[in-house]
Amino acid sequence: MITVDLSAYGEDFVADPYPVYAKLRESGPVHHVRTSLGNEVWLIVGHAEARAALADPRLSKAPATVGRRMLDEEVIGPYLLVLDPPDHTRLRRLVAREFTGRRVEALRPRVQRVTDELIDAMEPHGRADLVDALAFPLPITVICELLGVPAADRDAFRAWSSEIVAPTGGEFETSAVHALGGYLDALIEDKRCAGPTDDLLSALVRTRAEDGDRLSAAELRAMAYLLLIAGHETTVNLITNGVRALLDHPGQLAALRADPDLLDGAVEEMLRYDGPVETGTARFAREPVPIGDTVVPAGAAVLVGIAAGDRDPARFPDPDRFDIRRDTSGHLAFGHGIHHCLGAPLARLEGRTAIGALLRRFPSLALDPQAGPLDWLPGLLMRGVRRLPVRW
Repeated sequence: MITVDLSAYGEDFVADPYPVYAKLRESGPVHHVRTSLGNEVWLIVGHAEARAALADPRLSKAPATVGRRMLDEEVIGPYLLVLDPPDHTRLRRLVAREFTGRRVEALRPRVQRVTDELIDAMEPHGRADLVDALAFPLPITVICELLGVPAADRDAFRAWSSEIVAPTGGEFETSAVHALGGYLDALIEDKRCAGPTDDLLSALVRTRAEDGDRLSAAELRAMAYLLLIAGHETTVNLITNGVRALLDHPGQLAALRADPDLLDGAVEEMLRYDGPVETGTARFAREPVPIGDTVVPAGAAVLVGIAAGDRDPARFPDPDRFDIRRDTSGHLAFGHGIHHCLGAPLARLEGRTAIGALLRRFPSLALDPQAGPLDWLPGLLMRGVRRLPVRW
């Protein structure tokens, strides 16, 4: 068995992993790799194989299946991304009762208002870091208001969340998980003691299924953890990566400016071309699983390459070309199967609103040439940059 050491590619791989994924794909859809953290996993790089793996019950999401536990699972409790049916089915059904399309659609005016206020604050300065000025504060404001997190706590939450999704070191990640877990316990207790309000976390505290089932305290903590982190980190990178793709492709930017009706399709192409999630969270082989001509052994950890699959020429012709008119159906940015992202409608709403408003308000929007090199997020989970300096 050949193990590909991804860390050997250095910072070039972090900045642009797609040539490496293309080279791997030429010799097969799945490879045994060593990550920058020294972990050895099987990485799927083909689209058809990735889509199949995302819905394959032989690939468990529960680390306990192979005798493992994740740090955040140990501290926070079991959440949707580390559970299989029937536990996953039960918890997803309970949260879906409250996190509905109607609730998301009702947020549309608020999303637009927050976006306009942030852009109003940006406009006089002529330049900004897009992450700090818009891509982060928009989704964190919306998800915190949706869940009922006080505005004063959001800076602390950002530091914890950033360390969890793109860890800089074991002790820092551990302390961030513990701090966030303690914070959520206190927040949930406040919701229990307060009178009924219309935020989602209060609704989850009160919700009951027809059979009387409800979320326990630990399940509430785990659900709030997932919704808070997944509810903003991915959208930050959707907005940032999407704007960067447009600014790197002036012909496509001009086409979108000329026809704003292309915006919905443009956002889908942003998700396919350079989406916010590079690989899905780990899966574990319950038994030997054939993928292409390779058999992944029982007990092995498997990463589904979302970014790699969405650049597979077998599914998307000329995949390295950014084309906002492309047919993007079947892209994997929000996953597939029973773990398809529950928050996809909210992420799309925020992405379309933010990018549409930027293009309307700043006709001369461009990358800031004085900004220096981009600082990419480490690891294989999130795909994005810490800062994106722009000017207008």
